[in-house]
Amino acid sequence: MMRHNCAGQSKCHENLGEEAERQEKLAAYWQPLDGQPMSVQCLLCPHLCRIAPGHAGICRVRVNRGGKLFADAYAKVTSLALDPIEKKPLHDFLRGSKIFSVGSYGCNFRCGYCQNWQISQQEAAWQRIDPEELIALAEEEKQHGNIGVAYTYNEPLINYEYVLDCARLAHAAHLKNVLVTNGSINSEPFQTLLPYIDAMNIDLKSWQDSFYKHFCGGARDPVLETIRSAARCSHVELTLLLIPGLNDHERDLASLAEWVASQDPMIVLQLTRHHPDYLMPRPPPITVERMKILADVARKHLHTVVLGNI
Repeated sequence: MMRHNCAGQSKCHENLGEEAERQEKLAAYWQPLDGQPMSVQCLLCPHLCRIAPGHAGICRVRVNRGGKLFADAYAKVTSLALDPIEKKPLHDFLRGSKIFSVGSYGCNFRCGYCQNWQISQQEAAWQRIDPEELIALAEEEKQHGNIGVAYTYNEPLINYEYVLDCARLAHAAHLKNVLVTNGSINSEPFQTLLPYIDAMNIDLKSWQDSFYKHFCGGARDPVLETIRSAARCSHVELTLLLIPGLNDHERDLASLAEWVASQDPMIVLQLTRHHPDYLMPRPPPITVERMKILADVARKHLHTVVLGNI
């Protein structure tokens, strides 16, 4: 059952009135900057953004107002849908079930090939849905087979406060929590959230840190640490979006798969096919034949390697 999607409805948030617009959520994990009056440093993700008054961090949604950091996208929902769990994508978690999926806008990466850039790389039309209302909607969807809430579509961890508040309520209501993320978050906030998360799909963009720096505006090692931590207490699957000539080298994939296996050889690796989009109209998608070769490389180390978006 598809629910409301604000995309294309640029005025939908204006209908909420001035009172809703004034609601603000103080962000977690930040500190004032010594010697820089009214400036703050965000401590949520590895960017550690230094943010002057009236400005936002790289993610676009953590904003300095008057020397305090606010979670500007809190409860601002751009998309809601009841999706098959396989669409998250999760291959080996409650297969055949459905999950109520929610997304906002913004991202702490700048992937030039982003497949969902309309909400990740800019503010998009939104409707306000507070955590209590979201969980009530998720419970209503049980009649259609819903098992829980998935935080997805854009990068959910930049909207950390909303995800944490919703996840706690969902957990109390015996709903599953699923996180679909790039994994770029600092350890302390992630450890606070992790007990409420039942399953995760983490994008592992490449085995090369240089790829992260050049194409994503981020770093690889914090993502590896997120995978390492999550694998200890949650169901974890990984997605590698394959781009010909950029992150499809067999040696790199072998190293990636070997490292993943050292954490847990039962972690599912999903190799998915990109399509030219956003700032990268080239190269064309990788061939299915090449994907099968790379899958065989990864299967030397991992129990389950699947192909997606083919």
